Parts: sequence; C-alpha cells; structure tokens
Amino acid sequence: MPHPPASLPERAMPGRSFRLRARVVAGLFCAVCFAGLAARLAWLQLAGADGYAQRALGQQLRDTAVPAGRGLILSADGVVLAANASCWTIRACPREMPEARLELAAQGLGDILELDPARLLEQFRQRSSNDCLLRRRVDQDTAGAVRDFCQQNDIAGIRILQDTRRQYPEGAFLASVLGFTNVDNVGAAGLELEYNDALAGQDGRVLTAVNAWGYALEQSYAVLQPPVQGNTLVLTIDAAIQRYLENALTYAVAEHHAAARGVGIVLDVDTGAVVAMATVPAFDPNQPRVIYDEAQRAAVDALTGQARADALQQAQQAQWRNKAVSDLYEPGSVFKLITCAAALDAGAVGPADTFVCGPYLSVAGTRFHCANRKRHGVQTVTEALMNSCNQSLIQMGARLGKEAFCDYFAAFGLREATGIDLPAEPAKSLYYTADRMGPVELASCSFGQSSKVSYIGMAAAVAAIVNGGRLMRPYVVAEVRTPAGALVQKTQPACVRQVIRPETSALMRQMMEAVVAGGGGQKAQIAGYRVGGKSGTSQKLDSDDPTARIASFVAAAPIDDPQLLCLICLDEPHSWSNAGGSLSAPVCAEVLEQALVHRGVPRSAVPAAPALAELPADGDSFNGE
Repeated sequence: MPHPPASLPERAMPGRSFRLRARVVAGLFCAVCFAGLAARLAWLQLAGADGYAQRALGQQLRDTAVPAGRGLILSADGVVLAANASCWTIRACPREMPEARLELAAQGLGDILELDPARLLEQFRQRSSNDCLLRRRVDQDTAGAVRDFCQQNDIAGIRILQDTRRQYPEGAFLASVLGFTNVDNVGAAGLELEYNDALAGQDGRVLTAVNAWGYALEQSYAVLQPPVQGNTLVLTIDAAIQRYLENALTYAVAEHHAAARGVGIVLDVDTGAVVAMATVPAFDPNQPRVIYDEAQRAAVDALTGQARADALQQAQQAQWRNKAVSDLYEPGSVFKLITCAAALDAGAVGPADTFVCGPYLSVAGTRFHCANRKRHGVQTVTEALMNSCNQSLIQMGARLGKEAFCDYFAAFGLREATGIDLPAEPAKSLYYTADRMGPVELASCSFGQSSKVSYIGMAAAVAAIVNGGRLMRPYVVAEVRTPAGALVQKTQPACVRQVIRPETSALMRQMMEAVVAGGGGQKAQIAGYRVGGKSGTSQKLDSDDPTARIASFVAAAPIDDPQLLCLICLDEPHSWSNAGGSLSAPVCAEVLEQALVHRGVPRSAVPAAPALAELPADGDSFNGE
C-alpha cells in the first residue's frame, strides 16, 4: 500500500509590523491618487475653465457668418459704379435630410440649381456631413423655387442663406479701372483688388443652439452681430468725360481695326488726377469670364479640349488687362517733346537754333531717315517739332549728350513706376542707361524708339511739360469715406519733382500749339479752343509683324492755360493710314472738346500763329530727385 503524503508545514502568518506597513503604503497610494484627482479638478475648474467652456459652446452652438456688403465705388460726379445686390447661397445638411426623400431632393434641386442629380445624391448620402455647399449667390427667383420645393415635399436640411454679390450698374463702363471680384466676393483686379481692404466690410455672426447630434433645436436662439459694410471710394473719374472717351475710342478702334486694342487717358495737368481712363474693347465686370469681344469669343468656342482652355484663359487675361497702366510701349514721336524740352531746359539748344534734314543722317555708320524719307531742309526747333523730323531730334539729342539725356529721362519719371493707385503697374521701364548707350542708341532714343514706357507714365511726363514743369503723381481715388459719409482718407496732389523750368514749359506750350496750328497735328484743332499736341507713329520693335505700328497723339487744352491732357493710342491699326496725326488726333480733339464744354470752359478766338518766347540764356537743368 502507498504511503500517505507527508503533512505540509504550516505557513507563518504575516506579522503585525508587515500589516501596518501595507496599510501605510495603501493609504499613501490613495492619498496620492486623491491629491492628483483634486489637483486635476482644481485645474479644470480654475485654469482650464475658459477652454472647456469654449469647447462646450462649440458643441452647443452653430456659428454662421453673415457676409458684409462691399463698399460703394462712386465717380467724382456721384454716379454709382459698383454696388451690392442681395442674393442667396444654398447649402445642405445631409444628416438632417429624411432618408426616404434623398433621391427626390437630388432630382428636384438638381433641376432648379442646374446641378447633376447623381452628384447631389452622392453628397446627400454622406450622412455624417453637417454642411454641404450647393450653389453660391443665386437670385431671388431661384432661392424662392428651392424654398417652395422643400416645403411642398417636406424636405428638411436645406438652408437658404442671404448673401450679397457685387453689381456694376453701368456694365462695361470703366471696367478695366474698376476690376471685379471673385466667387468669394474678394477683389481680383483693378480698384477692387487695390482697395480690397478698404472695400471689404466686417462680416456679422449668427449663433444658433444645436443638440448633441448637431440638429438645430426647435426652441433655438440666435445672437446677431450685424455686418458692417465696407468703406466707399470716391474717384477722380468724371463719368461724363469717361463716356466721351469710351465712345470716341470704341468707334476709332472699330473703324481703324486696332488689332491690339486702344488706350485713352485724360489727366488733370495741375493735380495728376485721372479724369478718364479706358482700354477698349473692355469687358462686363458683372460676367468677367465671358469674352466680351464677339470675334474672339467665337474663335475660342471653335476650339476643344486643352487648346480651348488655354485660349480661353489667355483671352480672359488679355481683356482684364488695363493696358493704360500695365503695359509698356514705344512712344514714338510723342517722345520728341521730352527730348526737345530737355535740350532747351539744359541750354544745349536755343529756340532760334537750326538743324539740317537731308536724305539721311549717318550716326556711327548707321543711317537714319525721316518718315517716308522726307527731306525737311533747314529747320528751327519749332519747325522740327511741327514736321516731326527725326534727323533734327537726333541732332538735339547729340547736343544734349547721353548723360544729360538719361538724367532728364529719369527726372520725367520714365524709368520707374508712377505710383498710381492701381495694380499691376510695371516696377520699371525698358531703357538704356548712360553706360550702355552709344551714339546709335542715343540717336534712336532721341526720337522715341528703343525705349518702352507705360502709357500713364508718358501722359504724366507730357503733363509736366505743359503745367510749368512739375511732375505730378497720377491717382484715381480722391476720397475714402465710411458708409455714413465720414471722411477716412483724402488724396492730396503730390508733386514728385520740378523737372524743367516754368520758362521752358511756356516755350514748349507755344511749340506744341504750333504743331496743331500748322504742323502734323492739325486734325486735333478745336474751334474756339487753343490746343497743343504732338503725334506719334511708333514701330513695335519686338513684334513679329514688321509693319505693326502704334498710332498715338497727345494733346492739352486750353494750351495757354492747360487744364486737361488727353493721350490716345491705337495699337496695330489696319486702316488707310497708321499715322497718329491722322487716326488718333481726331479722337483727342473730340474728347477734349466735349470735356471742355462739359466743364464750362468758354470758347475764344484762336490766334493764327502764336509768337515764340525766348529762353533766358542761363538755362538750369531739372532739380534732382
């Protein structure tokens, strides 16, 4: 038989000291845990209370922005150029929509909002979504149709939120200056972009109570912070003169088939204020992405695929571009006013000096001819301007010298941006510096080739020639005001520098009047008003077409006491002539005559031939920057 197992020894019971130690350790552990919990609770109630309160509010409230209306844009004579119109944005909350009606909602709303029903149904079936954008800024009829459809079919979860959209009551009027806004109502071009911060108001807020699942409570409440409309811009643009400019320029561009559009600028010569500015053809800022030019739109629509997308983008960018500010061009013979004024002001040339125009003028082996190879013979300074003689201006430039020529070029502001309050102005022009200028470059620059400047820069420089020699900074916004009318900002005319002496300016005015009275600018004459001006027909040296020209004319009136200056440029005209004195001078005359009559400037007898004054012998050059 097996032996019974030996009995196990008895275990000793824990001693009293051990049990005491265990109780102490357990007590300490509990005390530490309690202290930690107490500290955490204290921190949550004191230090972290604000953060958790905000998180709770975020779960209990729905925060909805109420878009603010943008500020108005007004012309100098009070015409509303940019305003706001009420519209509605349609959004959906899929988690609130009844499951049984999703297909009906997708089909019905797709028809009303012109959206793909299949795509809508896919969005509605994302039941975790609390917000889904359907359409932005629809009109009142569309919003009403959505509301009626949802009520008639008992469809919940569709929100119709009041919004504002930009509206331009005058359509394409001043479009290149005003610009437009994007889908988010933010400035995308023109003044809308340049003054976006001033025009954009302050959005309001609506807080609505919701439950734990995000549904609006039946007895919810809303706290409204009303939106604040943006500030109002009051422009220097005279709406009447702007219409005169646009009408005349549009007709000229169409009549002479200007392939690369036309540019027109009217300046107040004393202040630099832009009275009118146009790039034609323009576009409708209410529908900025629609190609405004019918022929170009048809050409784009004839394409397909990526080629059409690229052509569409290029056409849109071209029509939005404000050439008057953003583009550089060869000024041609209009620039002869700068060379002549500089030479006279520096004392390199006197009013009675004469120059010889023969078959050609050779400069460092390069032959220069006058237009159509005319031979003007012996001429005074005034006659050289009247005949727009290249050879005479080359001789004036040579007498002035490249250093002084470049100094005056810079002093007239033609190297850099004018600082006008419009976007996309080039930071600098294309020009020769003295260290890179040889005799041939000086010769070509003297009569307006080989340099490219902005249209607004050229207009401001000629304004300085006729206003006593002061280069004024051009500007478009006269005032910024609150919606209530309180003045926030007022633009003061700014003189950049004194470029030429008043005596030189007076002499140049007489010479410019002679150009219109008996020279190449006779088509700019206005009955009862004394006009001074200069024509230009510049070759586009960087064009693939060797026959491409820019026909331009600049005129100021009344030239004995200048008030307004008008620059008209037709880019690549295809007509019976491409001469600025033939095509652009009549446009200047039409615009200036209407503008002067509009301003109440009386007509007077025009002298047959103005007498030329003499400059003092000791000619001082321009004041330094």
